[in-house]
Amino acid sequence: MVIFAEFNQYPSVTSAKKKNGPGTIQKVKTIMEQVLIRYEKIAKRIQSEFLQQQKENRIVIQIGSATCEKAAGADTVREEFEKLVKASGRQDIVLKQTGCTGRCSREPIVGVFFPGQFPFKYEKVTVAKVQEIFEQHVQGGKPVLNLILDKKTTKYYSHIVTLYYPDGGDTVKWDEVFIERLKAKGIDPETTRVFRGGHVNLSTETSDKPGVGMVIFPEKTLYHFDSQEKLDQIIQCHFVNNKICEELVAKTDPMTERFFSVYGDVAFFNRQTRLTLRNSGIIDPENLDEYIYNHGYEGLTKVLAKNDPQDVIEQMLKSGLRGRGGAGYPTARKWKDATTSPDKHRYIVCNADEGDPGAFMDRSALEGDPFSVIEGMTIGAFAVGAHQGYMYIRAEYPLAIERCEKAIAKARETGFLGKDILGSGFDFDIEIRLGAGAFVCGEETALMRSIEGRRGQPRIRPPYPTQGGLWGHPTVINNVETLANVPVVMVYGSDFFARIGTEKSKGTKVFALAGKINNTGLVEVPMGTTLREIIFDIGGGIPNGRALKGIQTGGPSGGTIPASAVDTPVDYDSLMQAGSIMGSGGMIILDDSDCMVYTSKFFLEFTQDESCGKCVPCREGTLRMLEILDRITEGTGTMEDLDKLERLGKLIQKTSLCGLGQTAPNPVLSALKNFREEFVEHIRDKHCPTQRCAKLIRYEIEAEKCTGCTLCARRCPVPCISGTARKPHLIDQDRCIKCGECFKVCKFDAVKKL
Repeated sequence: MVIFAEFNQYPSVTSAKKKNGPGTIQKVKTIMEQVLIRYEKIAKRIQSEFLQQQKENRIVIQIGSATCEKAAGADTVREEFEKLVKASGRQDIVLKQTGCTGRCSREPIVGVFFPGQFPFKYEKVTVAKVQEIFEQHVQGGKPVLNLILDKKTTKYYSHIVTLYYPDGGDTVKWDEVFIERLKAKGIDPETTRVFRGGHVNLSTETSDKPGVGMVIFPEKTLYHFDSQEKLDQIIQCHFVNNKICEELVAKTDPMTERFFSVYGDVAFFNRQTRLTLRNSGIIDPENLDEYIYNHGYEGLTKVLAKNDPQDVIEQMLKSGLRGRGGAGYPTARKWKDATTSPDKHRYIVCNADEGDPGAFMDRSALEGDPFSVIEGMTIGAFAVGAHQGYMYIRAEYPLAIERCEKAIAKARETGFLGKDILGSGFDFDIEIRLGAGAFVCGEETALMRSIEGRRGQPRIRPPYPTQGGLWGHPTVINNVETLANVPVVMVYGSDFFARIGTEKSKGTKVFALAGKINNTGLVEVPMGTTLREIIFDIGGGIPNGRALKGIQTGGPSGGTIPASAVDTPVDYDSLMQAGSIMGSGGMIILDDSDCMVYTSKFFLEFTQDESCGKCVPCREGTLRMLEILDRITEGTGTMEDLDKLERLGKLIQKTSLCGLGQTAPNPVLSALKNFREEFVEHIRDKHCPTQRCAKLIRYEIEAEKCTGCTLCARRCPVPCISGTARKPHLIDQDRCIKCGECFKVCKFDAVKKL
């Protein structure tokens, strides 16, 4: 097994000679050789062990074990499988835990993998379903078709085909052409399930060529074709002759190949491109060997072997990776800023203080693949010359904390953390610091004060953290998603990363898809993917036949994009032009039953409550804005209040001390811009069109429908309902407290909610 053949030329020797003279060359060679030898020794041992396991043809039962999976009952499911495996006496069945796949509304998810067969995944697994899956599938070899993840029918397909468009699109509807060509070859198209996947850069050899990628299950074979003739060739060879068409087989990067070999037959996943979440739902997050087997620590080894911190920063610059924490500041520029300080005592910090309502990206990443974040921190530390790092994780994430602690300990034990990492002479270690849940501690300067043991409050900048951070020393702060992408850049190259996304927003972005959406969960898509594709193609659209009203991105610091702008591409600049921001990745879908006044009030209540109180604009300004919104939702607002909201919001944006205060008015200002008529209706007509604002609701009893059963009067807590038995009743509007009890209990649809 040969690893990193490109280092045989010792690319950093020339620079070493120029800087330090010829005598340095041998020292550099020795360091490089030491690093590579140590990593190769570990990698070869792991590869040998995994190859041996593959030869044993074991059946793998994979059970999700993230916080969300556990909340859905995954631990009980695992215990039941353990009992059944033990009772069966079989030695060829392996139980494996993984992180969250992102398909939250279908958890617990269980995968059953037979060597060389379809990778079956089951949804919403219970103890009763465990019995059925184990007896029918694991022991009997027959999948339980009605329990398969996202499967709408119980039909068994001989093949599942997913078509990808690496070049970003194609005018030809190849899925339809494929079905027609199957018919022409005499193959019943009903035996094959065809998916149209996303726009994925499937490989370096095909990404710049026109055409289509095609993944075929159960053989897990990837083809690339650009004409009907080549498609016919694939069909003839693969479907008619049952042979692999070697001539048209394409290659892809290992992480894409690995992920799609497991989840490529599920529509929710095959439109995604996974870089940050490349290992989530694939590996055991507590198993360092699995991480290394899947190219883990290969990026760090390359960096340490080359022994050129400046080259790391240049590679990050070429990749175009921007910070995924909200502002989108270029990662390389932040790292370079830290290196310009004469102070050599430097730190690197992972910001895992995820506080946005509805956001769970960082938690899932840390629970599903903590080693990737730790490796990213170590690479960043080498680039900026830091020897100590901190992971700042909110205490509400106990499982993420536990897995990070285990990962750090195992990395130290194996030589990937601590003194003299891989024999390179580079020292770096990581400590975990817990946050108490203050939203403001997501802000860089407040976070640093919290790590120092002080009250988490922001301070004036400059100096910026890269010049004067923790205890006055230069400090680089990146969030979880940013750091998880660093090894990808180092392993697959800056050009690979830069090909994905848009001109100014490179790579992918993880979103926590929540709200009024069929497929809630985590999604990772290339920058430039439209909101429509995320909501309707991946998210499955709006439930209950309702209409899309808006898309709230960026959490309490973001804004709401109207449904009319659903074709907006997801990138930093486009979202800002639409009146919102990328933020850390929260995406809440609103339908036509949501009130925009109520929604903007909800987010402002959150930021006002979480304000640290240090500066007047945020502390007092958000409170005054909230008072105005209270008046509007209670029916006492005036048209002048809308102007006051806008003026006050813009003033807070300009004068607040930190970024959180400066963005606090965003949800209100964007709602005023995009849904102003709804605010006007609340004020002018004293009416909430969605009936969400309780004090603007009116309950009336229709006399012709009322039977005089007296149930409403008996349930009314005030009481404000009068009337005698078997006679129509009446609601006293002056005394009614809008509790809605009468509406809930009426069996004759006589109470109307207006």
